[in-house]
Order: sequence, then C-alpha cells, then structure tokens
Amino acid sequence: MRIPRLERRIGLLFAVSLVLLAGLFVRAFLLQVVQGSSLASQATSQQEDIVEVPGLRGSILDRNGQPLAGSEPGATIVATPYQIKDPPAEAAAVAKALKADPDEVLNALTQPGGFAYVDRKVDLKKANAVEQLGLEGINQLPDTLRVRPQGDIASQVIGAVSDEGEGLTGIEAGKESILRGVNGEERLVKDGAGNPMSFDTIRNAEDGKPVQLTLDATIQAEAERVLAEIGEYHDPVNASAIVMDARTSDILAMANWPPVNLDDLSSAEPEDLLNVGTSYTYEPGSTFKAFTVASALEDGTVTPASTFTLAPSIQIYDRVIEESHPRGTVTLDVGDILAQSSNVGAVTIGLEIGGRKFSRWINKWGFGKPTGIDYPGEEQGIVLPYSDWSGSTIGNVPIGQGLAVTPIQMVQAYGALANGGVLRTPRLIEKIDGEEVPVDKGRQVISPQVAAEVRDMLKGVLAPGGTASEVSVPGYTLAGKTGTAQIATEDGYSDTRYVASFMGVAPADDPAIVVSVMVNEPKNGHTGAEAAAPGFGELAAFTLPYLGVPTDE
Repeated sequence: MRIPRLERRIGLLFAVSLVLLAGLFVRAFLLQVVQGSSLASQATSQQEDIVEVPGLRGSILDRNGQPLAGSEPGATIVATPYQIKDPPAEAAAVAKALKADPDEVLNALTQPGGFAYVDRKVDLKKANAVEQLGLEGINQLPDTLRVRPQGDIASQVIGAVSDEGEGLTGIEAGKESILRGVNGEERLVKDGAGNPMSFDTIRNAEDGKPVQLTLDATIQAEAERVLAEIGEYHDPVNASAIVMDARTSDILAMANWPPVNLDDLSSAEPEDLLNVGTSYTYEPGSTFKAFTVASALEDGTVTPASTFTLAPSIQIYDRVIEESHPRGTVTLDVGDILAQSSNVGAVTIGLEIGGRKFSRWINKWGFGKPTGIDYPGEEQGIVLPYSDWSGSTIGNVPIGQGLAVTPIQMVQAYGALANGGVLRTPRLIEKIDGEEVPVDKGRQVISPQVAAEVRDMLKGVLAPGGTASEVSVPGYTLAGKTGTAQIATEDGYSDTRYVASFMGVAPADDPAIVVSVMVNEPKNGHTGAEAAAPGFGELAAFTLPYLGVPTDE
C-alpha cells in the first residue's frame, strides 16, 4: 500500500519539476528572443554615453586682426537634485567654487525633478574647482564661452549671443550662418563601475568661420572715449560717433552711447542693444544744407560767387522761416550761407532749384533708402515722395527738416563730398573667412569740381565767423557743418528738445576721413556747435596722425 503513495509523490514532484523547467525555458525565450534587443540596448546605455562636443563660434576681428569677440571651451554646471544629500552645505561649496550667489545655487539644488541648471557658460578654471569637490549629483556639460578680449568695445556693433550660442543682435546675428559652429558627438565607454574607459568620435565638431570688420580697435576706443565725455556732460538720450575712411568708405569706428554690458543682458533694454549709427532716425537740420548747396551748384542754379539779399525771415505758404539768431537784412554769397548756417539763404536756394527737382536730388544723395551697409536692421529714414509734398515742404527740406535720416546715411553722403562726388556704400565687413569683401565702386552724383567747391565753403564753418569757429586741429584744415534740429512732436516742433550734430571732413583739400557726431537731446548746451562739434575736433585730432595723414603745412 505504501508503494503507490510513493509513486504518486514522485510523479507529483516530477510534474512540478517539468512546470518549473518549462517556466525557465519560457523565461529564457522571453529574455533572449523577445526582449533580447531591448535588454542589450539597456546594457549598452549603462556602459555608454553620447557626449555632445560644441563647435567653437567664429571670431570677430578688427581690421588689424585683433579679436573683438572670440570663443573658448567652457562648461555648464548642472544638478540632479534628488541626489543632493546636504543641499545647504553643498550649495555653499559650489557657490564658492563658482563665485556665485549661494542662494541662487541652493535654489537650483532644491528644484523638483531630476535636472536643474546651476550655472551656464562657466570658464574651465571654475568648472575644475567644482569638479574637485567630488559631489554626487553635481555634473558638467561641455559648453563654449563668448569672450571679448577688448572689453565691451563696439558692443552694439558686435552684438549679443544667447545662452544657446545663437547670435541675437548686431554682427553676431547678421553673420550667424558664418560664425556658428557645428557640434560634434563622441561615444563615452564606461566600465561596470561607471568609470570612463575610452572615447570614440562619432562626428567631428566644426568651428565657425572668422568675420573681419573694417573697424580699427584703437580708433573705436577713442570714439567711445569721446562719446563718454559727451554723455557725462550733456546727458543725452543717446549719441553716435562714426569715423569713415573717405578714400575707401571703410568704417573705422562706429560708437554708441550709452554703452551696454553684453555679459549682463538681463539689465539691458532692447533699445540699449541697437546700433544708433544705423538704427536711429532723426532730422538732420543744418548739416543737410551742404546737399542743398551741392545740388544747386551741380544743376547750375547757383555758382560759388552767387549772392543773395536775404531778409531776416522768409514766408513759404503758411510757414515763416527765421534765422537761429536775430539779424537784419544782409547780402550773402553761397559760401557765407553755409558758413553762417543761414536758414533763409538755404530756403532761397531751395526755391531756386524748385521742389520737383530738389526731391529728385534728395533721392540721388541716397536718402529715403538703406545705404546697403552689411549690417542687420538698417533703417531707411523718412523721405516724402514729391507727390506728398505740401506747399511749405520746400521751406523745410532745404534746411534739413521735414525728412529723417540715419547717421550712416549722412556719412555716406558726406563721403561723396569728400571723395570727388562718388556715392559709395560704406563697408563694415572687410573679410569673411579670409576672403576680401569688395569695395563698392559707387556712382557719380556730383562732379569732382562741385565736391571741391562745397568742401571749400565748408571750411568757413570752422573759420572765424563760422558756427564752429572754436574747433581746430593744428596742422590740418578742416571742413564741416553744424546741425541743430528741433524734434517734431504731436504739437509741432519742440522749443526745448533738439538733436545736435556735426558732419566733418578732414583734411579739407585732400580728405582722409569723414566724421559724424550725433547727440540726441543734449543738456548743458543744445546746439551742434556746443554738443557735437568739439567731439569732431577730438576725433580728427586723434585719427589723422594715427593714420599717418600728412599735415597741410
């Protein structure tokens, strides 16, 4: 009777063994066949990491090859908050290594979730200091830093870069496709303990290409120093200074005030990042009278010897135009009209030209459209087509009101007065990846003779009796024009708000440079003679010897 019971037990045990064995086979099948590829992938992922290798952004250089902006390797510090064991203590240690705010670091280390940025764009010295702490949950990602070896020089021109390395404004944005690098990838193989064993390159990183500007860092620094003086004394809304090589139309300096710190964009307003020289429009005032005279001379409407008997004021339809200072009736020649900045004289010459013809001349000089300078966001100014002129418009535009220009448009047009009557697009980019950018050949708008005649007249502005007689540079004869333009408001032209400007050419007889100084709403003296002309004198006095321009003597 016991034998059958034993057999049943053996049979039951055998059956259980078969079931277990079958389960093992099923499990093995699932692991090796059904889930094999997935599990292999997970094992590989635990032993391998794909690391992004940033491509360095291309450099921005001045005309002499000095770097204005460049890139170098850096790191971004990140945290896995749930791995942080003692947040206050670790935050204090990390903050000390980064020279950062401990409260901000602590906030990052206590963020919910499994990832938080601690600090971005960290130099390698700080990154190494953090790594030496050996803290679990604190890691680093490869990154690049945008550095400016010359400081914030030409900051609005160069422009800003985002935390992701993308150009936001200025040359950085305009030449993004040239400057941007291409990130590479490397495969990091780790051992069972997670320690790195080897790196394999999947895709090489590519650095961006360099962009070389026509700016001269030394002249740029001087222009910014001059504007800083103007800013401190006159406290304007903004200001611009541009220096252009009259012989090539290369922009040697393009300075802005107030300055902007590109490393602290959080405190900058959008307008702080604008390049005033290309983006700000204003009524040029009397600096425009040079083009009224040049157009009349080229047309044969007047000659340098033409004289006019001018009353103290002149009425054009419903508008009465007066001089900036009271005077009686006088007789002035064309040169005197420029030297003394006579509003009545300029309007009289404009009437001699005629509205339709003068409208065409404004277009010939390049106003009302961008110059074409290779810079993003250039404004075109405001010029009414002749069909929209009113009866009094001819009383406005000859004296530089009723139209709006940019500083770079004025530099371009005065460049034609300086280089024999050829209007050329100003050049700001000299080379891209080592390849020369051609100089614009330009087009003849007035004859060399007329250009020389106007420059000769503009000498009188800086001579005794002229509106900028206090400005001089020993050894050089200067030519230029002051401008003081009332700012248009909803209620008409303001009697308290002005744009002061000066346009200058030096040396007058064989020009090497064209200089623009524009000061928007200056205090402590609102005229072009007070707020802008001295800046021209300082820039000319520095730039001419620096460029090796011989004196007139």
